[in-house]
Amino acid sequence: MKASDQQTHAGLRLLASRHELHPTFLPGQTLKPEAEGGCGVTGFASNVPVSGRHIFLPSVQMHNRGNGKGGGIAAVGLDPDTLGVSREILDDDYLIQVAYLDPEARREVEDRFIKPFLKVDHAAKIAAMADWRDLPGLTVEPPEVWRYFVRVKTEVLQHFIQRHQLHGIGWRQVEDEFISQNCYKLNQTFYASLGEKKAFVLSQGRNIMILKIVGYAEEAALYYNLLDFKAHIWIAHQRYPTRGRVWHPGGAHPFAALNMALVHNGDFANYHSVSEYLSQRQTYPLFLTDTEVAVLMFDLLHRVYGYPLEYVIEALAPTTERDFDLLPARRQELYRLIQATHIHGSPDGPWFFIIARNDPERQRYELIGITDTSMLRPQVFALQEGEVQIGLICSEKQAIDATLSSLSSEDPRFCPVADLYWNARGGSYTDGGAYIFSLEPKNGRRVLSCHDKFGQPKTALWYQKPWSGYVPELTPERQEEIAAQLQPLLTDPSGRTLFDWLKPRLVSWTYVAFLEVLLTLEQLAQADDATQAAVIAGLTMLSDRRYDPGDKKRSHLVRLAGDALSRLFTATPLVGEDHPSRYRCIDWNTRSQLTAPPRPDAILVLDASGFPPEGEDCDARVLVEAFQLGWRQFIVHGYKGQRFTGCGFGLGTEGVRIDVYGSSGDYLASGIDGMEIYVHGNAQDQLGQIMKQGKLVVFGDVGQTFMYGAKGGEVYVMGNAAGRPLINAVGRPRVVINGTALDFLAESFMAGDVLKGGGFVIVNGIEYDDRGHLKRQPSPYPGSNLFSLASGGAVYIRDPYGQVVPEQLNGGELVELSDTDWQLILPYLQENERLFDISIDRDLLFVDGERRPPAEVYRKVQPVKLAVLSKVEADTE
Repeated sequence: MKASDQQTHAGLRLLASRHELHPTFLPGQTLKPEAEGGCGVTGFASNVPVSGRHIFLPSVQMHNRGNGKGGGIAAVGLDPDTLGVSREILDDDYLIQVAYLDPEARREVEDRFIKPFLKVDHAAKIAAMADWRDLPGLTVEPPEVWRYFVRVKTEVLQHFIQRHQLHGIGWRQVEDEFISQNCYKLNQTFYASLGEKKAFVLSQGRNIMILKIVGYAEEAALYYNLLDFKAHIWIAHQRYPTRGRVWHPGGAHPFAALNMALVHNGDFANYHSVSEYLSQRQTYPLFLTDTEVAVLMFDLLHRVYGYPLEYVIEALAPTTERDFDLLPARRQELYRLIQATHIHGSPDGPWFFIIARNDPERQRYELIGITDTSMLRPQVFALQEGEVQIGLICSEKQAIDATLSSLSSEDPRFCPVADLYWNARGGSYTDGGAYIFSLEPKNGRRVLSCHDKFGQPKTALWYQKPWSGYVPELTPERQEEIAAQLQPLLTDPSGRTLFDWLKPRLVSWTYVAFLEVLLTLEQLAQADDATQAAVIAGLTMLSDRRYDPGDKKRSHLVRLAGDALSRLFTATPLVGEDHPSRYRCIDWNTRSQLTAPPRPDAILVLDASGFPPEGEDCDARVLVEAFQLGWRQFIVHGYKGQRFTGCGFGLGTEGVRIDVYGSSGDYLASGIDGMEIYVHGNAQDQLGQIMKQGKLVVFGDVGQTFMYGAKGGEVYVMGNAAGRPLINAVGRPRVVINGTALDFLAESFMAGDVLKGGGFVIVNGIEYDDRGHLKRQPSPYPGSNLFSLASGGAVYIRDPYGQVVPEQLNGGELVELSDTDWQLILPYLQENERLFDISIDRDLLFVDGERRPPAEVYRKVQPVKLAVLSKVEADTE
């Protein structure tokens, strides 16, 4: 930058105005780090204002990611009537919320930092519960919070401009900086410099607020009466920062900068470096936590330096290695400059950010998710479009589902199933590891759009319409007419005949026609067990498989089919009831009535919705108890993130089958030894860890660290795997992933000689389009670190165009597929075809209009023998 530019650049001149600010602590000083662990972060942006009760439920769902030492909630795009101000004041004034740990300090705070500098248009104490002890989980009284709507006094700002020679910079831009500095001084005076903390700024900015406590996020919502408070964007955080005063509300998330709130899952290894980087730019952390330096860094780069979001994200999560090489030349040039300038301020370590912010100059609210380049923390994005639009970002998919379920129970325009779910690939050339949901005004309402770091849009199909909520009333004559068509289809207990009849008709059917069939099937299922089995199997295939939904949303068809299945499951006879059916149901209220199965082929239907996600009373323990009583077949439904399904059964579980419906949780099938588990939908993180033997089938995607340390078993995944699948796996796991993995697939794989009984992974690199047709993904494997540092086993990757290159490997080599290799993997591809209808001949070996030999379609990645080992082997021969 030229010297003349340095003198005129608004951001540098604003930074120069901070020369009188000084740190309370030495740069990089921190308190003793707390224990490492995973936080729960969640957020959503809706084009219509929604109440805080809908951030409450996903917070409850992720309660097990917290420990009661810190939780908080932030909101953007608030309701002026609820706040007691006009729309003009809400949009134009700065909303400053101050937490008074000592209520007696309020007058002094106002006399020193509010009244002398700020014109107060409205001030009020935030309503709270009368007695904090009415929330049994709270051990520390939450602070008294006051809300101030202010503008900087004209004469004060004129003096600030004159004193620091800020002429020529926009008035509002200077006012932003004054507010930021004034809040810093308040925090320094009444929080950071004191042994006994008295007050601190919770949030600062226009149309944004933060509330946080020593407790859980849902307790913050309850204590401050947020359940009926409305906003366009909500974010929440469970647990506490890994550094700082973690027992103190000042150390809880979200952390604030001007017009912004940030929550963070993870920990920085270079906290000192980032703090030093900020201090060199007159920006000083006061709360001594890595999350605070993250929000300060974002504020510095975006508001002060004026970087566009793409450049801010690149500075935080730089693109490197092969991903950098695949960027366009112009981006490489820009990114080199960004990295050279800001690499010392880039957070290093496992982290994932969710940011809620207001961009008042553009009249835009934004929800941003950014993941680190190593992808060590879980993250899931989702989008739902239609009359209402919502974008969601969470640590776990089950929290997304909880949000949508909560919304749909209040407003039928929301569907409990999202149109799209996906993961971001940190620091990548594909999406940059970040997605932004933007809410902008258009024709008197807010419109939601989604795009990645590079500005590429993420959308659902515009012509597919949601279900209106109308349920037809069937006359006996109409039901009899439909039943006559359906009954011959229900002699096939596999449900395949029913599904094959339904599939082509879905293209042209209306929602009414579809519902008429569902309602009739529910009636027919009551006839006998065989008919019920056929109906359950057929509707399950309707939820599992992909097809052309015509002008209807597949998410709504899945929702309606799922509702029908739930009604069928809950209508089965209770455990202990004298009934000829093989089905028996049990739930939280009837769990104590569990008895031995009434017949050898009995099926236990467990409604998990009322069970806690883990612990002594969780549903997973009831399943183990039922197994010990003799039950071998299970249908579990109503899942809301419950963990450990299939765990704890012990040895000798061959013949056990569990079918899982709903939003299942982490650690499913971990450590299983012989049983079969079928997950009807997407799965979460840590599936199949240390799995020994058995079978796992997932009719969707799987999350982070799938099959970590697994020793065996067969696994079939219809969709994609997120980061780090099958790392440190040993023995003989046999896995088919029909999509791809984000990165670090089979890192440190130690599964023996693949041609002598060892383990392997098949990656097909395919996906379904919106019409239910299979297509190849842009790359069969987009990242680096494929089979990195592996010493045994193999990866068989469908790569007919040779897109996978040696640079993506680290310790592996690409070799041609032999006939022996093909005969080894063929039975697994045949089972994959049976499960998912992904044909070997029609889909996998069909390339450019013709069937190709397997060796022209699949490639093998095997470990490279180290030179020293090769020499030892040669010497001993």
